[in-house]
Amino acid sequence: MPSSTGSSDEDSEAPPFFDSRKEAESSFWRLKKASDASRESRVKAVLAQEEESILATLGRVAYISVCILFDGLILTEIPVRMGKTAFSWILFLIVLGATIRIQKQIYDNRFAIDISQIDFDRSR
Repeated sequence: MPSSTGSSDEDSEAPPFFDSRKEAESSFWRLKKASDASRESRVKAVLAQEEESILATLGRVAYISVCILFDGLILTEIPVRMGKTAFSWILFLIVLGATIRIQKQIYDNRFAIDISQIDFDRSR
């Protein structure tokens, strides 16, 4: 069909929905902001751990080691003792999930680090 009178080739092109350069720049800044927040949390945690005793640090390492050994050695007995059936593996995964959730709660309660007192200068 012939195009209507008075229209040019410029009008026939659809305008872009977004500017790829502008979108790339804004996504970069969103990623940088998230990265900076994550890095700041890690730095605060490290600074807060500098004040704790060596026993607390060793206790944290010992607790994680015991949890890994328990999950890897004790809980794997479920499928071994039950004959490696599909039901035993499903039961193992359910018990493992519940155990990890409980272990994480205990870790968070016992070894929590207070980073609320540390504030970096944001006036830059």
